[in-house]
Amino acid sequence: MTKRSSLSLWGETAAEADPGVPIRDDIVTDVAVVGGGYTGLSAALHAAEKGIDACVLEAHQIGHGGSGRNVGLINAGLWLPPQDVRVKLGEARGARLIELLGKGPAYVMSLIERHQIRCELTRSGTIHAAHSPAGMKDLERRVGEWERLGAPVRLLSRAEAAEKIGSEAFFGGLLDARAGTLNPMGYARGLARAARAAGARIHTGAPVGKLTRDGDHWRLEAGAATVRAKSVILATNAYSDDLWPGLKSSYVPIHFFQVSTRPLGEQIAHILPQRQGLWDTGTIMFSLRRDADDRLIIGSMGSVMGGARGLSERWAGKQLTRLFPSLGPVEFETGWHGRIAMNAEHMPRIHRLADGLYTPIGYNGRGIAPGTIFGKAMADLLAGGDEADLPMPVTDVAPAPARAFKAGFYRMAFAANQMLKSL
Repeated sequence: MTKRSSLSLWGETAAEADPGVPIRDDIVTDVAVVGGGYTGLSAALHAAEKGIDACVLEAHQIGHGGSGRNVGLINAGLWLPPQDVRVKLGEARGARLIELLGKGPAYVMSLIERHQIRCELTRSGTIHAAHSPAGMKDLERRVGEWERLGAPVRLLSRAEAAEKIGSEAFFGGLLDARAGTLNPMGYARGLARAARAAGARIHTGAPVGKLTRDGDHWRLEAGAATVRAKSVILATNAYSDDLWPGLKSSYVPIHFFQVSTRPLGEQIAHILPQRQGLWDTGTIMFSLRRDADDRLIIGSMGSVMGGARGLSERWAGKQLTRLFPSLGPVEFETGWHGRIAMNAEHMPRIHRLADGLYTPIGYNGRGIAPGTIFGKAMADLLAGGDEADLPMPVTDVAPAPARAFKAGFYRMAFAANQMLKSL
């Protein structure tokens, strides 16, 4: 694989530039947002549009965390089927969250249109592909409930899935017409540009090393500068550190890696011809999509292992051969991985860490639409809203049970999966 200077393919190919600037002077603001990903940038954009002075502090570059390393699927809802969400949250609150996140892709697309964000948006949906007969049963259950709720989803037969994917390896699929794909780094940078245009300050290379209460303000030490804010949103998700005690211990971190081919042009005209993004029903799931330059990007749970002709590249080659036997050998261009914040309930959380200090966290691999929606919800709250109107009930932070064991087990399982499927 060709070594790239960026943290992912998306950073290299995004049409949007990073609008962040260094922080040079002390700042007093209404809300300080720590983290320049989807949640933080959405919060800053919506806060600024409401006349709230917002300042984003990103330790590295815009989209440095999971946002810039994302697969780029704008999916509706959560990992859980809607009926399971209602069981966990109760009928009323569960139904409200299902409706809100069901409309999430449409809201993301509206922001892209309104702010003319250049992020290679497609609107052709996504495909949840059945890797087995049991996976197909799960999709039937999901489709039945989404259809009952009036969502534009439909079950694909094995033949229909083969036509839309270009592979006969699947037992069917769920096509969600609400969804789409984008360049995830382009979307993050575009949100930052829009937030800055609305009046928010966007600072990169601004790691926050200390966060303390100072009278009626919060004091954040960002390098040589100090930021004083009435409220703080920690939007660091799976990239949380020791800034707030116990936060990074509240979830189990797992990795998701991706490997990209070189542009293949007409050679892959039959593969995902309508450019839907795809992921499967496997326990160790994988993803597949095409980008605007006709690269195939395939990924799975775990980290990139090995460099040129390393394990992850061999895994990717074997999977593409299995799925598309007529494709033949392909050359890979780059690989990368990012972190996901997983929790036991497989749903995002909103923690109130202290007065005026909140963190939305734990998207479980569904960052684009939920992150955007939760960021907007935080801005609504700071504009005078009620905690009861937030997408999730506000909870205290607590350690994830057996976190170290689970993280280690997942690392070994994902590495073994790559090894076995590379043989």
